[in-house]
Amino acid sequence: MRVVAGWDAGADVSLHLGDTLDLLRAVPAGSAQLVITSPPYNIGKAYERGRRSTLDDYVAGQQRVVDECVRVLRPGGSLCWQVGNHVTPEEIVPLDVVLYPIFKRHAALRLRNRVVWHFEHGLHCTKRLSGRYEVILWLTKGPDHVFHLDPIRVPQKYPGKRAWKGARAGEYTGHPLGKNPGDVWTFPNVKANHIEKTNHPCQFPIELVERFVLATTDAGDLVLDPYLGVGTTACAAVLHRRRAAGAEIVPEYVATTRGRLERVAAGTFKSRPMTRPVHVPDPRSALARRDDAAIAPCARPVKLDE
Repeated sequence: MRVVAGWDAGADVSLHLGDTLDLLRAVPAGSAQLVITSPPYNIGKAYERGRRSTLDDYVAGQQRVVDECVRVLRPGGSLCWQVGNHVTPEEIVPLDVVLYPIFKRHAALRLRNRVVWHFEHGLHCTKRLSGRYEVILWLTKGPDHVFHLDPIRVPQKYPGKRAWKGARAGEYTGHPLGKNPGDVWTFPNVKANHIEKTNHPCQFPIELVERFVLATTDAGDLVLDPYLGVGTTACAAVLHRRRAAGAEIVPEYVATTRGRLERVAAGTFKSRPMTRPVHVPDPRSALARRDDAAIAPCARPVKLDE
């Protein structure tokens, strides 16, 4: 596997340390089959150079990046933008709603799905309901697009279900490879004990990227991530015999990406398997129960005569 600094059309992976616009402007038009990323949420993290922008400035910056992403995307390709909420002391701002008009400026883009990624762990809020989902806007360029359903099918809930009448009476009704995963995806986010956890505070799981890589690209295609982070997109692409390119402004994250790619090449990269179901705690575990004396009064079942 050949990993190079900066853009190189012949490389397996092109890693740019610096501003994403510098990389994007070096990539020829129509080069990428898939552009997928999780951009900054404008909350002052290190990968945002440690500062917040006004919401208007943030949107304007995203527009410049999106415009370049659309340029480098080939007809029939996919653009996937994974975002959560911009949180302030006063309110939350759903970034997919704010950014959607940017994408609609491009007549060639069609919104195919608004995928909701649900996870069950995160910060516990005290003045609002805790956030437990993020959104991926999946758009394609042009009226026709690449979509392979079979590689991302998930197990049927009732694989033994049969038709009870008609010409197919007695036959299994579900697809033998599984069902369409739908537009709500449930798998864990990357927290401290996750097998994929690195030094990035807001890392997304490789399974999220793998589904789009397998569904919207073919072997040898270019997958581009304008906000590469610690290289989850690059690892997912290479694991499935695609090429990758991405930009990141934090040197430590680029170093982490290189280390992860080395493990991919060596066959020692560890990730949560796409086929693994969400963990259900063993009811016998001490973590799955509490003694009655330890339950707060507000958490106890209420009797009807109380």
